[in-house]
Amino acid sequence: MFVCKDANIHMQKRYTTFLPAIGLFLLFLLGMALIQFATPDMPDNDGFYHIRLAWLMRTEGLKPEFPWLPLSILNQQEYYDHHFLYHVALIPFTYFADLRIGAKWSAVIFSSLAFLAVWYLLHRQRIPYVWLWALALLGISDAFLYRMSVTRAQSLSLAVLALAVAWLVERKYKHLAVLSFVYVWLYDAFPLLIAFAVLYLIAVAIIEHRIEYKPLLFIGGGVLLGMLINPYFPDNIIFSWHHMLPKLTDATSVRVGNEWFPYDTKQLLENSLPSLVAFVSGIFALGLSGRKMDLRTSFALLAALLFGFMLFQARRFVEYFPPFALIFAAFAWAPLLADLRPASVDSASSPRKRILASLPALFLSVAFVVSIARSIPRAREAIDRSKPYDLYAGASLWLKENTPAGSRVFQTDWDDFPRLFFYNTHNTYLVGLDPTYMQLYDPALYDLWVLITRGDVENPAKIIASRFGSSYVHTDLNHGSFIRVAEADPGLREVYRDDQAILYEVLASP
Repeated sequence: MFVCKDANIHMQKRYTTFLPAIGLFLLFLLGMALIQFATPDMPDNDGFYHIRLAWLMRTEGLKPEFPWLPLSILNQQEYYDHHFLYHVALIPFTYFADLRIGAKWSAVIFSSLAFLAVWYLLHRQRIPYVWLWALALLGISDAFLYRMSVTRAQSLSLAVLALAVAWLVERKYKHLAVLSFVYVWLYDAFPLLIAFAVLYLIAVAIIEHRIEYKPLLFIGGGVLLGMLINPYFPDNIIFSWHHMLPKLTDATSVRVGNEWFPYDTKQLLENSLPSLVAFVSGIFALGLSGRKMDLRTSFALLAALLFGFMLFQARRFVEYFPPFALIFAAFAWAPLLADLRPASVDSASSPRKRILASLPALFLSVAFVVSIARSIPRAREAIDRSKPYDLYAGASLWLKENTPAGSRVFQTDWDDFPRLFFYNTHNTYLVGLDPTYMQLYDPALYDLWVLITRGDVENPAKIIASRFGSSYVHTDLNHGSFIRVAEADPGLREVYRDDQAILYEVLASP
């Protein structure tokens, strides 16, 4: 009889956790879908590459040959899929008849799962009004919501980091080792987990006056095993070194997109003000509580400071600072909110007592509703400014139907590759995903490519054929200097033009 009673209590606890989680997940889905489907377009170039590669993994095997960037460190002999598990996770979304729709739904679902992971962290830490704090993710920063709407691995990365915080403060170190292993296979941001272990060591040293090295050992061990037991070993280690070093040391002057440049102060205040307010409010809460800061709050503060520093270096880290500013605020305010809650409030309590008990929730609700009402429409506006999804579809179709299989296309822009690849895997290309991949492969060739694309080389056809092995040239209409040079070059013949791109055939022999 007692066993049955205990089982019923256990089941009731599971339902009281499970049902709110489902409800929150559906609200997250609704919010992110409202943003995502503000436009039929996709908000980022790289999403086209990711969904097409996932389709190739479904149709050709989990390790398809990759011949499409032969003049880069992603050439067929050295190729490493540094988003391997992310692409595996995308495979179910490749069953949509329109891959673009599958890509958009993947962004909605993965971001919602990331938000749910943050809720899980706060729930496990028994934060008062946890569902309100979790819903605040939909209003913490419109730039954050935009980044979460991109078909890239950042949303699942956030989910991993939220789980890592939960297991760090609960000292589930074996869980962290497994998580670290998985993170290496998922996304090349895995050094963040090592940084977390160091920050946790610092937090423990400050708060508890001891050295806690176990998280560093377990996380480091998981990362090391993930690197060594890897479907792409040893190319994964070589690529990670080449890929990360220029970003960490500024060893290259190559412009790799706006996301690697910081926001100016005005932009940051406009697109992430609620996250800054949350962070500052957490600092005030620490002072108001009059208590010694606990371990979880000190660790969350250090993590938020780390991501704040990273955000000031590159705007792409807006995907991490806002949620961690919110996590820090939730931890910092938790003791005060718990104190404001009367010990017992029920239907028999006086109206005054019930009103006082509801004030914190009311205040949080108003603050979060205002921020959500501000952030979601702004994120919708941002995503509505995306480039048309059929950009280069016409040029890609012409190349597919009129050129030999595997013939190399000389592009005048490195970030055109994902869309060309999405619409046309019939050809191979020159440079893509990151211009440093070509620069690292052959610096002199990269410099020559830059000169040609800027229109600084007269009659470039012979060089394009002999040095780059390309038989066709693709350019958008913004490369006016190159187009003027190309039109004067007898070795280049225009074969296609629309309102998006021009294609030239290279008449000179390689």
